[in-house]
Amino acid sequence: MEFDKIKEVLDKDPEDAVSDLLDDIKEHYGEVPYILDFMKDMPELFVPKVMYDNSIMREFKSMDPETVELISIGVSSALRCEHCLKMHIRVAKRLGLSKEEIFDAIMIGGTLSNASVLAEGTRALDSELNGEYKEEQETECKGGDVCDITGGRNKTSEDWGS
Repeated sequence: MEFDKIKEVLDKDPEDAVSDLLDDIKEHYGEVPYILDFMKDMPELFVPKVMYDNSIMREFKSMDPETVELISIGVSSALRCEHCLKMHIRVAKRLGLSKEEIFDAIMIGGTLSNASVLAEGTRALDSELNGEYKEEQETECKGGDVCDITGGRNKTSEDWGS
């Protein structure tokens, strides 16, 4: 959001600022997201949130709105935010994105979500088992290596084809 636009919004009466921002949101997205509708009676929270969100989501010079929506869909999917996901799917449809493009974004979000779960889980497992059984097991595991905690040969990233 340009500084002049920010100053213009901040110089308005709070109720007028909220009303104008809601109109702008509806024009841009075709609807007002639930959380913003919920916050509209709290201008001290609503105005800075919308200005921050707009600065991030709508002021890109290097990304078109379709790409921003596909990223929003992938992230909403990964975070399992059903309300966000459905709203961004509706916006993507209004922008003319195909079902296949939207599904690809969901698949990318799902893949990253899955990788996050596996990365966190395997690191916790490795950390806890190596710490608990450190005296019982001799290991040559080095940071960044994938270790075989069953007693077999330790595997490095080269063994896994990375």
